[in-house]
Amino acid sequence: QVQLVESGGGLVQPGGSLRLSCAASGSINSYVMAWYRQAPGKQRELVATITTGGNTNYPDSVKGRFTISRDNAKNTAYLQMNNLKPEDTALYYCNLAGFGNYYWGQGTQVTVSS
Repeated sequence: QVQLVESGGGLVQPGGSLRLSCAASGSINSYVMAWYRQAPGKQRELVATITTGGNTNYPDSVKGRFTISRDNAKNTAYLQMNNLKPEDTALYYCNLAGFGNYYWGQGTQVTVSS
């Protein structure tokens, strides 16, 4: 069982930046890491993935603004979010997937508002 703890959320003005972190209780080397978000009344959506080899993927809604990365030595994944928009407001979750298992963190709130 792997536990994930997200941090780095908060309140930011439109156009601002935040960096989210996801710390895992064990090795992440063999897992795909991802960030999801869920806004009130909406379904959870995928915002970034990074494979074990470092390949990344983003939906058009965040492409060019969000960057996912991983530090296997620290068992941590990151999500750098730039040029934030009010529609990015959501609870952001870290996900770790591999060997038929999926692990989720508790989420960190990101609010973009002036």
